Amino acid sequence: MYAISLGDDGAELRPLEPWRAEEFLAHIDRGREYIGQYIALPDAVTDLESSRAYLRSYAEKAAADTGRIDGIWTGGELVGGVLFRTMDPGQGTAEAGCWLEPSAVGRGLVTRAARALIDWAVRERGVHRVEWQAAAANQASIAVARRLGMRKDGVLRESYLYRGKRHDIEIWSVLAPEWRAAGHGS
Repeated sequence: MYAISLGDDGAELRPLEPWRAEEFLAHIDRGREYIGQYIALPDAVTDLESSRAYLRSYAEKAAADTGRIDGIWTGGELVGGVLFRTMDPGQGTAEAGCWLEPSAVGRGLVTRAARALIDWAVRERGVHRVEWQAAAANQASIAVARRLGMRKDGVLRESYLYRGKRHDIEIWSVLAPEWRAAGHGS
């Protein structure tokens, strides 16, 4: 197992593996309403078995080199995470995402964790384009994309049906040369 320091505050990025299903479920339960404002993660992780299945699906993606999931820990407690929902090293593309429970908001944890994840993808896996999709109303996620130096590619109007309502999705991205030019992924 690895742990990547996310700064002087002791925050760490670690793999979220199936054996952490109970801890993952407890984390989702603490932030269920907040996390579920814009993403379906809390709808997918509702009990221990679904928690284990969700993490197992990402273990399988990691083994196939088609995705990965890492948790953000502070003070020994899981408080959020970042992931590559999809990844295609052959095409050089990946779609990143994130979530965070309310107790950890406002400390730059997701930005730091996503930066580490993107660095790895560009440096180790040769990913050329990292995409970030966020509901247009999810200003916190859009702010992370901006802090990561991403550019807004466009809006998919009413493309995401979530909890009975259609949402616009903003697409943001950063290309490996832009990432490196900003001093990352070298």
